[in-house]
Amino acid sequence: MINGKKVIVVLPAYNAELTLEKTYSEIPFDIVDDVVLVDDRSKDNTVEVGKKLGIKNIIQHEVNRGYGGNQKTCYTKALELGADIVIMLHPDYQYTPKLIHSMASLISNNLFHVVLGSRILGNGALKGGMPLYKYFFNRVLTFTQNILVNQKLSEYHTGYRAFSKEVLLKIKYNRNSDDFVFDNQMLSQIIYAGYDIAEVTCPTKYFKEASSINFKRSMVYGMGVLFTSCSHRLCKWGILKMDRYELNF
Repeated sequence: MINGKKVIVVLPAYNAELTLEKTYSEIPFDIVDDVVLVDDRSKDNTVEVGKKLGIKNIIQHEVNRGYGGNQKTCYTKALELGADIVIMLHPDYQYTPKLIHSMASLISNNLFHVVLGSRILGNGALKGGMPLYKYFFNRVLTFTQNILVNQKLSEYHTGYRAFSKEVLLKIKYNRNSDDFVFDNQMLSQIIYAGYDIAEVTCPTKYFKEASSINFKRSMVYGMGVLFTSCSHRLCKWGILKMDRYELNF
């Protein structure tokens, strides 16, 4: 725990056999109470590695539900286990678990309800090997999104995120896509609900075993991001109404 709040790390996994152990070994268990591994029908031995590491909460999807669908299972299970703070960490070792202390601290001290690990602050993305075309589209999309949703985030596309229990209970994340655009839909919901978002500088690593989507999927993702941001603005103007922006309580 940290400041009396239970911390659970969720690992949305797909073919993470080669990197799961290294990721897990760097999780700071002095404050992390539990880990949830959700395997999205991997084709490798991700689940077996998780069991070998002693992860108690392992969920296997019978069919591949997609990146967003995996996260839905992660957050629902973490809340069932009584989490006060939930940190999503990719088990592909692209993001360092060593930032968990900082991210959890910002939430446990009631400074923010959401914290993102930003690859853009401090030029971490290019230093870590992010492909130039991905960096370019990241900057263009982020600039456009900041205008449409009236924010000043350095990026919306990081997969390293921490949430308070309150946020996960209030927003309707289960209404979102099961695909990669889930991340942006969730941030849109959080911003729409009026929550402030903190960012911490996060070094990142791009290497063969790290998960990544190809150019075609990136383009589909980009279109989904723009649609989400435009929908957000239209809902704010009262022109459009979408159920996902209604709060649970």
